[in-house]
Amino acid sequence: MAVPKRKMSRSNTRHRRAQWRATTPQLVPVVVDGVTHQVPQRLVKAYERGLLRPGG
Repeated sequence: MAVPKRKMSRSNTRHRRAQWRATTPQLVPVVVDGVTHQVPQRLVKAYERGLLRPGG
């Protein structure tokens, strides 16, 4: 595990943390039981196979 050699200032720590941003999931339309739902792209196969239910 990496260990810092010197203490990082509070200003530098907060400046570094402020750069991180989560991205919103890419939504794609999927038809489940004749109804179109917007679901994350990485979960499309799970919805098509019936492993997940939209809105529930």
